[in-house]
Amino acid sequence: MTAKVDIDKCTGCETCVDECPAVAITIEKEKAKVDKDLCVDCESCVDVCPSEAISME
Repeated sequence: MTAKVDIDKCTGCETCVDECPAVAITIEKEKAKVDKDLCVDCESCVDVCPSEAISME
């Protein structure tokens, strides 16, 4: 499984970027983007996303 961002819900707040221990999330075009190769499936980003834009798939 890996983190997936719903770009319609993402506000680009960068909370997930700050929380990700694997540095797998960046902001591109004001939306979060997950590098699937770096994601360690820890779900930290899911827990902190204030807009509930991130899920695990």
